[in-house]
This record gives sequence, C-alpha cells and structure tokens, in this order.
Amino acid sequence: MALSSIVRRSALARHGRRIAIAGSATAVLLGTAWQPATSAELKEINFVEAVHNLGYINLYVGIHAGLFEKHGLKLNLSAAGGDTQAFAAVLGKSAQFAIGDATMVQMSRERGGPGMVIGAIIQRAHYFGVSKNLDKLTDVSQFKGLTVTTSPDPNTNYAVTKKMLEENGLKVGVDTIILEVNPGTEIGSMLAGQSDMAITYQPSVAAAEAQGAKIVWDFATYMGPFNNTGIMVLPEYVKANPDVVQALVTALEEAARLQYSDTDFAKEVARKEFPDLPAEVVNAAIDAQLKYKIPAETVRIDRAQWKTMIDMHKYLGDIEGTLSFEDIVDNSFADKAIKSLGN
Repeated sequence: MALSSIVRRSALARHGRRIAIAGSATAVLLGTAWQPATSAELKEINFVEAVHNLGYINLYVGIHAGLFEKHGLKLNLSAAGGDTQAFAAVLGKSAQFAIGDATMVQMSRERGGPGMVIGAIIQRAHYFGVSKNLDKLTDVSQFKGLTVTTSPDPNTNYAVTKKMLEENGLKVGVDTIILEVNPGTEIGSMLAGQSDMAITYQPSVAAAEAQGAKIVWDFATYMGPFNNTGIMVLPEYVKANPDVVQALVTALEEAARLQYSDTDFAKEVARKEFPDLPAEVVNAAIDAQLKYKIPAETVRIDRAQWKTMIDMHKYLGDIEGTLSFEDIVDNSFADKAIKSLGN
C-alpha cells in the first residue's frame, strides 16, 4: 500500500481527538499527579499540521500523554496537506494554530498581512534522500544528472533541495531535475522508477527502507540547526487568549522533553499514529528522528536556527528578509513554560 494511502487512512490524522492518560504507568511516566479537566472545562481549539508525519512526534507524544488536557485544552487536530494550506487555515480562522514552515508568517508580514510564530516543533531539516539504486552520496556535485522527487514548491523539502543544488553550482531543470509530487507520495515515484531519489521525511523514509531503499543523503547534518517547523498563530488571537496560548506552549514544552527522556513511549505513540506501518519500520523512524536531534528539544526558537531558515528563503527569493527576529517571533510564552517546568 502506498504511504500516501496510509497517511490518508490514519483516523488520528484527520479527526479531532482527545486522548486521556490511561493507567497508572502513564501517570508515573509523566512524573506528576494530576486530575484531567472534565470535558466541560476544556478549552477547545482547532490545530492544523502541514502533513501527518513523524517529524511532529513531540505533538503526538503530547496528545497521547494527555498533556493538553492537563493544561485545560482539547485539541482538534487535522492535516492540511502542505505548509501553505496549514497557514491558510490560520489566516482563514478555521484553525487557531498551525504548524509548518514558519516562513509562511514572514511572507505574510512582508506583504502587510498578519501572523506570528510562538514556538518550534522541528529544529533541524528532517529530510533524507532515499534511493533503491544509488550509493551513499558524499558531495552535492554527485546530484548532477539525477532526478529527485520532492513536495511542490514552496514546501520545505523542495526549498532546501533547490538551495543546496544552486549554491553548489547545479542548475535545477538542467543539471538536476526536481520532480514535484503531492506531499507524502515522494517515495512512490522513486520506487516506481520515475526518479533516482526521493527527498522525504519520516515515516516515509523508514517505509522506503523496508522496501529495499536506503538513506543516501542527510539534510539534518548538511544544514545544521534549522527552524524547519514553527507554531503559527494570529496576533489578535494571542492578544485575546494569552492563557490558551500559554497552556499550548507549556504542553508542547513538556512533550518536547518527554519524547527524548522516554524513547520507548515515543515509539509506542508513533506506532499508534501509523498503525498500518510495520512496528519495526516506525521504531526505526523514531530512532533516526531522535538520533539526528530533529524534533525540537525545547519549544523556544533559537536565533541561529531561525537565521538558517530565513537565509535559505531569502536566497530562493521567497522573502525579502526585511523584518527582524523580534518582528516575527515571540518567545515569551516559551520562556514562561521553561521557567514553570524548570531547566
């Protein structure tokens, strides 16, 4: 079965959900005793993810551990189908929060529109080049003559690929072909022989490996610190609902810590999120995510990570880069969350 079908079939990816802590073992796992709020007491919010993928394992850990309920929230989670669509849901006010490429906020603000970023979800480029026929590449020059599959422009795996090629003297469409396909379907075209390499994310990477492909390029190492995914919201919502924003950010800070402190729990969550994939495939995906420090270790946005992302999109011409870090990013909620939880 194609991975895109698996993602679409995942009931947890498409519908609002509220997963409470089950059993004393999970209470021990969280290291604190608390009573979840009743449904009547929970503040319901719509939360959109760009695509359902294991780069967002911290979000899913937070849901399955009941951390949002702990802080008085009920998340209705849905997958938008891409970064642009995710931010569009916030702009259209069908969702209060979205996660995806935070450059969408920079683009909006430079054009006189709204938006702000209040936290990090992914702190490194979570893309890998996978192939059935290629050996591991050691230099970007080896991309010459290849066809690689990515999501469509301006999705981040397209953007990081284009910048990498061009800054190393390779002309897109001449030296290297980028085949753009629907997000989540990248490995299908590679496995069908339409491209030499698929540039994609987990669990697609592990699913490709289970079908005989191997990782031949690693963007996390190549690019270093990189704000791959941020939490996007409208300033007017933040102003009107600071307590809700704080509760969300604090829950995600707890989740960021939990995913690294209890990897077995993170794998259990991942298997529940992708039940149609073999358990060993999902476990391998989480091992790779945590090994490369891809999920954010803290929700606070690091300036160096942000700069790498902004510089990439300036190079590509997506943004002018005229606004400062402080113009777009508000770390105050993350700072309060860190203080309340302890360093």
